[in-house]
Amino acid sequence: MRRIRTAPRAPLAAAAVLLALAAAPAPAQAASEDGHGQEQGQGQSQGQGHEPKAPREFVALHDVAPTIRQDIRYFTAHNFVGEPIDGYRQPMCIVTKDTAKALARAQRSLLARGYTLKVYDCYRPQRAVDHFVRWAKDLDDQKMKTEFYPRVDKNRLFEDGYIAEKSGHSRGSTVDITVAELPARPTRPYHPGEPLVPCYAPKEERFPDNSVDTGTGFDCFDTLSHTDDPRITGKQRANRQLLKTTLEREGFTNLPEEWWHFTHKPETFPDTYFDFPVSRHSLTSHR
Repeated sequence: MRRIRTAPRAPLAAAAVLLALAAAPAPAQAASEDGHGQEQGQGQSQGQGHEPKAPREFVALHDVAPTIRQDIRYFTAHNFVGEPIDGYRQPMCIVTKDTAKALARAQRSLLARGYTLKVYDCYRPQRAVDHFVRWAKDLDDQKMKTEFYPRVDKNRLFEDGYIAEKSGHSRGSTVDITVAELPARPTRPYHPGEPLVPCYAPKEERFPDNSVDTGTGFDCFDTLSHTDDPRITGKQRANRQLLKTTLEREGFTNLPEEWWHFTHKPETFPDTYFDFPVSRHSLTSHR
């Protein structure tokens, strides 16, 4: 949705082993995990020197917290639009320094309990939000409806708050995030055109995701995605609470309509919506 708006502790001796497991990227996800994937799409046709740059307060999450898994969905076609989104030049997470440090603290806490954080999206350029808006206005394009918004009419996406012309992600302190149990096994890639399954179907029936079961998939346009929806019970509810309580301790606030959406407070740029591409080249000191 695009609104603006505990488990037992593992023995301390196992923490180093868990850290090593989390740090090792899964072969099928290597480009996403390390954040150094080759640039493609718009970046090949536009001169990098003409693009806006990120302020010094922005960093690559991998440089601060390399063990956090990254599954950047908008770099791929596996999202509610069904194609790579404008502005995502590399499969990497960019956030403000304060946000990255807070995520690193949360990750250390989870590693000690046998879990790891996994991000689906971080900083999002305004051009990506504009891409969402154009898609939402094209009522004939519903190729991903079966998975991402099976119970919502596309002509209600704006009215119901699923799509908006501005996103807090563009300010750099918001992430879409989940938890995976270690060792987090790799998942297969999405193949455009393959049969889709509703995002609220049982986890074993949905598109494979190595995260814990939270009752719905990421970006599920459905009220079941509300963090405290009473229909989500048992282990699914416990998994949502594990994510929420862990991040809240480090200064994050959850968006109640999306169990995966968290903003670090106070925001470094509370009133600024950036449009630099998601790329190493956008960072002041890229490598």
